[in-house]
Amino acid sequence: MKRISLLLFSASLLCIIACNKEEQPIEVTSENMHQAIDKVVEVMIHDIFSPVVASRIFVYPDIAAYEIIAKNDPNYNSLAGTINGLKPIPNPIDTANVNYKVSALIAHLELSKSLIFSEDRITAYQDSLYNTWKKTNEKEFEKSKEYAMQVVTHMKKWMDTDNYKQTRTMPKFTVNTDDPSRWQPTPPAYMDGIEPHWMKIRTLAIDSAAQFKPIPPPEFSMEEDSQFYKETMEVYNVRNKMTEEGDDSEEIAIAKFWDCNPYVSVTKGHLMFATKKITPGAHWIGITKIACRKTNTDFNKTVFAYTKTAISIFDGFISCWDEKYRSNLIRPETVINQYIDENWKPVLQTPPFPEYTSGHSVVSGAAAKTLTSIFGDDFAFDDDTETPYGIPVRSFSSFNNASTEAALSRMYGGIHYRAAIDVGLSQGRSLGEYVINKLSVMTNKEVASTSVK
Repeated sequence: MKRISLLLFSASLLCIIACNKEEQPIEVTSENMHQAIDKVVEVMIHDIFSPVVASRIFVYPDIAAYEIIAKNDPNYNSLAGTINGLKPIPNPIDTANVNYKVSALIAHLELSKSLIFSEDRITAYQDSLYNTWKKTNEKEFEKSKEYAMQVVTHMKKWMDTDNYKQTRTMPKFTVNTDDPSRWQPTPPAYMDGIEPHWMKIRTLAIDSAAQFKPIPPPEFSMEEDSQFYKETMEVYNVRNKMTEEGDDSEEIAIAKFWDCNPYVSVTKGHLMFATKKITPGAHWIGITKIACRKTNTDFNKTVFAYTKTAISIFDGFISCWDEKYRSNLIRPETVINQYIDENWKPVLQTPPFPEYTSGHSVVSGAAAKTLTSIFGDDFAFDDDTETPYGIPVRSFSSFNNASTEAALSRMYGGIHYRAAIDVGLSQGRSLGEYVINKLSVMTNKEVASTSVK
């Protein structure tokens, strides 16, 4: 009898332990969000997305994750009614056992998969994560996933109205060979102009693509007293000075650090292939991760930081591309080879789209302003974003300091004139300030600045 009682007690104890283990809530950390975004970046590099399309891949999954955490965290507010066309996401059918952080991360991964080509590369990571969660608390996982998929369906309907699919069928950019000021394809690949209809994509925070329309570039002229000629010679002379100083010059280091060109073509013999790199937007998303890690930011604020920054980058590219294909300005490499020195080459490979304004300048200005609004001015950080590509770490005293260097890198790289850099940086910073004000509804400012663990 005593033995039976002992066995019953042991069985009961095992049941209690098992039940308690099963009912443990799933823990989701900011590192899970960083890892998910890193995986998406890895796939985007593999699939070779253009900078503008990459910005779209970042922003929609981030917004989906943010909207879910805003449902359950009173410190964060929905973007519905604030950004263009977004309606409130649905409530869970059954709130019991829904872990909103799990739902947010699932929605992010599922929506990311729908936006890239190599889905299997995300699926492998996703399955590993899901299996871990199932073992921790299967009921919570299944309920959280059910809610995530409700939100994904809702977000896809909104996403599909942004005019992206329509731009896939629009005609290629036509090169104007009669006007010497107009952009022409550049060596070595002589690619067509990338995304000439991107200004038709629906904006998120800004009112329209032309809201931050910059002043026109200097008028094309090879007269020695013209502004355009002076800026062309500046690019030419800066490059020549760097050649004299050698490949280890600081200017070359800066140019290569901020290259971020996913279209670099390498020719060996009769073969031409592409080297794969991150885009300018991905670099600033990487800086967002660095800032979150340095401040030990919790999961919800991490999602908030990625989302706010991604919106600025997305709208920044639309604003920049609107001007690029309006002014349709020729690149320095083409001008210098035609009029000054046929053997001259820039440090960086010229990207395949018109010159004015500088995309890196616009996006860096916008992203830096946004990150400053989250983490503060004078936020010093070490940027190791480019180390996977053999580029050393660079240190910055602030986000704005980094954006200034990023813009100037285009001069050192030989791919932009002074006006595109200066005006582009101003364009991006003005746009960034607007986005900050527009998105001030996202969160309580005091919480936003102190919500770290």
